[in-house]
Amino acid sequence: MLPRVKRVAVLSDPLAAEQLRAVEAANRSMGLKLQVIELRNPSYDFESAFRVAVRSQAEALLVLTTPVIFRERSKIAQLALNNRLPTSFAHREHVDAGGLMSYGPNFDDMWRLAAVYVAKILKGAKPADLPVEQPTKFELVINLKTAKALGLTIPQSLLGRADQVIQ
Repeated sequence: MLPRVKRVAVLSDPLAAEQLRAVEAANRSMGLKLQVIELRNPSYDFESAFRVAVRSQAEALLVLTTPVIFRERSKIAQLALNNRLPTSFAHREHVDAGGLMSYGPNFDDMWRLAAVYVAKILKGAKPADLPVEQPTKFELVINLKTAKALGLTIPQSLLGRADQVIQ
């Protein structure tokens, strides 16, 4: 979506440490300059975090997933728009709240799988005997309204791959 981006701010908090390690490992092959912005308990000062991102000349923002970050998704989306930072999330709810795009597990599919597990347990299966499964269905959601507000043109090839495009 943004092939020329070199500087990416990563919004994190202490609960996202494992996600952050995965992002840093994946970045070794990409070579982006990451600016990790960790929100600290108890203040979670999002405005200051965005000032740091802008000051570090971030060209985009990757937002990791924690309960606090998820709860504040509307505020994060609005601050990103106000600061003209394209955003990427793992949950579609962030895009519904005004974020630019998300790519992550399809939670409807995961809830269906959970229901299958509950049914097996109710029929007598031992939970310890059931395999642990990772998500297998992922979805790409793009918010064209946000893209337009940021002055971005989303390539048709990417729009064609999206599971949902929000007008």
